Amino acid sequence: MNNTTASTQPGALTRRSFLKTTATVTPALALAGLDVSRFAHAAGSDIIRVGMIGCGGRNSGAGAQALHADKGARLVAMCDIFLDRVHNAREAIGKECPGQVEVGDDHCFTGFDAYKQVIAMADVVCIANAAKFHPFHALAALQAGKHVFVEKPHGIDPFGIKLLRQAIALAKEKKLSLVSGLQSHYDPGIIETTKRVHDGAIGDLVAIQELWLRAPYGVTERKSGLTELEWQCSTQYHFTWLSGDDVPQTLVHNLDRSRWVLKGQVPVRCYGMGGRSSMVEPVYGNVFDHHSVVYEFASGVRVYALCRTTSGCYDEDSSIVLGTKGRASIKGGRIWGENPWRYAGPGGDPYQIEHNRLFASIRSGEPLNNGEYMADSTLMCIMGQLSCYSGKEVTWEQANNSDFAYPPKPADCHDGMEPPAKPGPDGSYSVFVPGRSKLL
Repeated sequence: MNNTTASTQPGALTRRSFLKTTATVTPALALAGLDVSRFAHAAGSDIIRVGMIGCGGRNSGAGAQALHADKGARLVAMCDIFLDRVHNAREAIGKECPGQVEVGDDHCFTGFDAYKQVIAMADVVCIANAAKFHPFHALAALQAGKHVFVEKPHGIDPFGIKLLRQAIALAKEKKLSLVSGLQSHYDPGIIETTKRVHDGAIGDLVAIQELWLRAPYGVTERKSGLTELEWQCSTQYHFTWLSGDDVPQTLVHNLDRSRWVLKGQVPVRCYGMGGRSSMVEPVYGNVFDHHSVVYEFASGVRVYALCRTTSGCYDEDSSIVLGTKGRASIKGGRIWGENPWRYAGPGGDPYQIEHNRLFASIRSGEPLNNGEYMADSTLMCIMGQLSCYSGKEVTWEQANNSDFAYPPKPADCHDGMEPPAKPGPDGSYSVFVPGRSKLL
């Protein structure tokens, strides 16, 4: 089975060539026929000030993509728990986007409250830090009247989704743009393949298989001198209270595509299983290394979702839709069966396209709000994760009505606090036990 994404097929633009093109063309297209004076931002100019909350690899990419999207964009403030990350990201983005980085040392911030300074200095805020804080920081930025790009997942627990729904509503009320890091919605091949499924190319839908099987992600050895809090923040993907574990972190892309194929349906219930098989050393924190979740929909369709982060095993990242007349690879841009087809249209980096659209929306004064899929797709992942942890069936109604949060809540996190995950005598961390752990 060919699972090559459309953007990597022969003839498609490479990421580097696409960035060179969009860095020159997109701002001109966005501004064509418009009175630039209408869109004054910093100090009465046409400059759009960009701030970064989080300076790891993902937000370093997002920060550069924001600057490529608009020649009038300037990076002016950055924050992270670690100052060296801020400085490294500043240097890397400065080399990639010369003349667009204006971040002095006095605009480099650290600590749990540093997001406040970044929001105050920016017109647009790029958020890609520990997922626990995504909805909290997005809401704070929107309350301050700032446009927002926020990476997935858009929350790690039902409490976070309630914050996110507030943010979505506030963005609409204030006519601000709120753009999601669920970049599948900006991928030309995925867009066309999904449209063909909607148009009946594979008949009536029967089931969807979602796989993301890979080696452990973001593993780092513990550096000497770090406090326990600093260590956990430095490897946040491996601690539930920061990342929400792998169903929200990884399968959110897959399950978002499933909901898109199902025209926005939400599952009635799910049941899952998961645990740790081999990735048990302290460096892997307290997350599971494998999950399987079955989602049932009122239409009768079932989604079978599996993710694994285990070394030395078979890997695959795919979204396969099964219908009465064939099957479709949503990521691969291909349909088999009665109506065979393969995507051969234009490529493009969806990570860049989402920023192009964000900045074009700001320039045009026509806000872009991705809220229609942000909250529900993330909550679908969360209910699956909670089912894997507890071993219990979880319904949509339960998850949507719950106020459950992994403690502490984002607003209660502060520098120097004791993290909720505690290492045992051997340095390992306790994990949830299906059938015994109670969450909802």
